[in-house]
Amino acid sequence: MPMSQSNARVLFVPVSGPRGMGEYARCLGLATALAQRTPALDIRFVLSREAPYAAHTPFATTLLPASATFHPREVCALIREYRPQLVVFDNAGRTVQLRAARACGARIVYVSSRRRQRSRGFRLGWMRLIDEHWIAYPRFIAGAPTRLERLKLQLLGRPHLRYIDALLPPAEPARAAAARARFALEPDEYVLIVPGGGSAHPGAENAPAVIATAARAIASRGHATLLVGTGAAAAAAEPSLLKLEARLPLADLCELIRSARLVVTNGGDTLLQVLACARPCVAVPIAHDQAARIDSCVRAGLTARAALEAHAIERAALEVLEKVPPQTRAHPVAEGAQVRNCMEEALDALQALIP
Repeated sequence: MPMSQSNARVLFVPVSGPRGMGEYARCLGLATALAQRTPALDIRFVLSREAPYAAHTPFATTLLPASATFHPREVCALIREYRPQLVVFDNAGRTVQLRAARACGARIVYVSSRRRQRSRGFRLGWMRLIDEHWIAYPRFIAGAPTRLERLKLQLLGRPHLRYIDALLPPAEPARAAAARARFALEPDEYVLIVPGGGSAHPGAENAPAVIATAARAIASRGHATLLVGTGAAAAAAEPSLLKLEARLPLADLCELIRSARLVVTNGGDTLLQVLACARPCVAVPIAHDQAARIDSCVRAGLTARAALEAHAIERAALEVLEKVPPQTRAHPVAEGAQVRNCMEEALDALQALIP
């Protein structure tokens, strides 16, 4: 049956919970774009009911008490009942869950963005079950396949390995204009601040308030500023140039990234989206795994860095604003350190796996 007429079932199983939302955001972006390509697809998510975004998911959702990895029996039962043709596990999954997917004839994409999860994807038993292993960072950040990983790939001839640098929907000029008009922003004349994370991380519980303080300070210096996310509630009594928004659709956020003079964000997926749009950036680590990632981007000349402290963020942002003209990068980019938008490649790969 041609793909355009397919009513195939696709199941997304991201890590989910009360903190962080990178895996969910990545899967949501993929699912939304896939549904736009092929509206007849039946798409379902498996999420923790503790996730703050679970109630707002625009697709059919199975809710569990915690992340899917902790509920192998329930996920296996869902797979046997739903019988998907394709399952995407994003930093999630147990061997029994992968086997259940294979037993019902599903193809499997496994996405890893951490060292431990990457190692899991290179277990021989998992490699025999997975069709594609996506490493969700650029090669210069995540590292090329090790000698042992290359040996295993050669030995088994599977899975197909891809580096998925960033995932952004295609540019939509009309949507961009509408998003800017909503906040009275002009292209290349505003600072976009996206703390990200979904909620506070251990050891950085005050991050939303710290970044909100920095946002107020930047706006008070005369720069139109839009603060998006959990920090918006902490930015009361804001100066007139500071606009606040608790939540934005991914497509609107990406359009605002594309035309921002400067973006301040954390060291997660939003950082890669900003770099794929070639926008000047200040990155602030708010989780333990983000510092090394940001350092790699700083060494490559892709971003500036600031500590999680309001004055440090303000100072770094003002330095970039003073030194970097609109539509340029802060530094010459190191060779091999570009960040690609891999959305079309990812969608093509998913569609190729659906019968």
